[in-house]
Amino acid sequence: MPNVTISLDQELIKKGRSYAQKHRTTLNALIREQLKKTVMKQNDDWLEEMFSLMDKLKARSKGPRWKREDIYDV
Repeated sequence: MPNVTISLDQELIKKGRSYAQKHRTTLNALIREQLKKTVMKQNDDWLEEMFSLMDKLKARSKGPRWKREDIYDV
């Protein structure tokens, strides 16, 4: 795998290393994974992410329930 040199703020590197350590990874792996997620994103990834976020909420609508037939009653 080719090497790439980047310049980052010292504080960002410090916080990045701390975050990576807490998540049992390296700063290099963290940057690689984030870059991969950003540039390799599929067009429908947003939909999967949306459903994932909705599942995490475990929220219920407290509003009225509608049936298909109700929309035809005018």
